Formats: sequence, C-alpha cells, structure tokens
Amino acid sequence: MSRPAILVTGGAGYIGSHTCKLLSAAGYLPVVFDNLSRGNERSVAWGPLVVGNIRDRTVLQQAIRTYQPKAIIHFAALAYVGESVHEPAEYYSTNVSGTIAVLDAARASSIENIIFSSSCATYGVPETLPIRESSAQNPISPYGYTKLVIEHALADYSHAYGLGYAALRYFNAYGPRMDTDGKYTEVMIKWLDCIRDGRNPLIYGDGSTTMDFVYVRDIAKSNIAALQADTTDEAFNIGNCEETSLKELLAVLLKVNDSRLQPEYREENSVNPVSRRLADISKAKKLLHFSPTISLEQGMKELSEWYFEKNKQTVQA
Repeated sequence: MSRPAILVTGGAGYIGSHTCKLLSAAGYLPVVFDNLSRGNERSVAWGPLVVGNIRDRTVLQQAIRTYQPKAIIHFAALAYVGESVHEPAEYYSTNVSGTIAVLDAARASSIENIIFSSSCATYGVPETLPIRESSAQNPISPYGYTKLVIEHALADYSHAYGLGYAALRYFNAYGPRMDTDGKYTEVMIKWLDCIRDGRNPLIYGDGSTTMDFVYVRDIAKSNIAALQADTTDEAFNIGNCEETSLKELLAVLLKVNDSRLQPEYREENSVNPVSRRLADISKAKKLLHFSPTISLEQGMKELSEWYFEKNKQTVQA
C-alpha cells in the first residue's frame, strides 16, 4: 500500500526537515515544497523535493495535483522577529500572502486539513504566567502579527470552506540545524561560538530574562500528533513547561561542554519588553496526546554535538 502524501512547505528547513524525518518513520510520504533560500537540499532525504516559492500559485498547485497530499504541514515563512521590524512589508507579503496561496490551493483540492507553525510571538507581553491559549494575543512585532493574521485566516477558511486546521504556537525552539550564521542567530549559537574560540560568553543585561525552550524534535513530534488527532480548528501551545533564565541556560550549555569559561555581563543593548515566558500545554496534552520528552540538558548536549561536528566539516572542506 502506498504511503499517504503530506505536503510540507519549508520542509527543507530547520523544523521542517526534522518533521519530514518523523513523517517518514510514521508511514507517510513527506513531499517537500521549499525555495531553498534557507533550507538545505541535502537535508531532504525522506521524500520528493519540489523547488518553489509558496507565492507561486502555479508551482504550488502543480505539486498538489502531482502528489495529491491528504494534508499540508505549513512551515514556509520568514521567521526573525528583529528582522521583521526592519522589513515588515516583506514579512506580510511572504508570510500572509504566501499562506493565502497555500489555503487557496488546499481548498481547491481534496486536502483535509492544514497544520500551521504559529508562534508564542502572537501573545506579545504576557499578562499572566503560565501562558494559556486563552491568554490575550497582543503581538509586538510584524512577525508576531503575521502569525496572528494567519490564525484568523485559518479560522475564516475553516468556516467558509470546511478546511480543518491546527495552529501550533511554538515557544523558544532550539536544536540541530538551527541557523548558525547571520545577524539574527540565537544567543545559544553565539555562546557556542565563544566556547569554540575560547572566549568568555556575553550576557547582555542581568541574565534574568526567561524563556520556555522546546527541543526541535519535540516540536516535530507535535506536528505528527496534530496531524493524527481527531481534534480540528484549534490552537495549541507547544513548549517544554519550564521557565529558564539566560543565566541558567548558559550554565547548562557550559556544563554539557565541560567548559570553565565565565560569563561576562554587558549593559543591555536593546529593549526586550518580553521578560518572561512559560507555556501551559495542558490543552495539547489532552487533545493531541502530546508531551515533550527532551530535557534542556539533553537537548543542549545534542545541539552542541551537532554544532561542533558541523564546524569540523566546514574546516575540513
């Protein structure tokens, strides 16, 4: 029996490629739709690759006609909060207009539902902790606004056309294949650069800012859970249910790398109004039967191993 196809937009990227691997293991055929602007063609090993931009409706519709997927897992997006502040028009065009193209292609086919990678950025500054799906959504960046607009579009298409959906609001994702180059790399990658070079890592501010770090393989698992769940037309928080400060995060990273480097504190060079994050995922546990399984220490160890192996290969090349 042939495997049911799932179209994965942005499937050659960071979270998308991990999800494609789990899809294949679960008996699906992941069809990767990616423009390879950030994704790496070499990371696609579990299904066919269609090179294209989600705003190109012709290529998108052709991929759906060819492979007839039963569902779409939609990752393709621009995804840097800081960058979105400087390039809001591009973010709205790519994220919102691109998603509308995906939704139009889906409703014109036999696709049953869409799993959408949303973000905790839709909440903005939380009024209370932990953050629940019912918490107020007040984004403070164009990136967060695009995710919120898309969630509303999903509800509209569900009401008008019966297209089912699940919106997964990821908290602070990390793990192998995350971006290691460029202006908007995550702080843990900058710290790994310091460990590699023997430089004391920098913390801007007092290090008390907290986040809810969720490992990329757990995020991939949440997508499979949403795909297989009976529940539809819902939003779910996806986090690790642990509030970790930057000081604590660095301590874990230094520990798993057996590093005796000491943090150096600098005056905070930007205003971050979101000083604390902590997810309540009881809804995902109940309706998706999803729970994270990777501890922060284990995740940091795997991230570090991947990072140093990648660096070794770069040096050898």
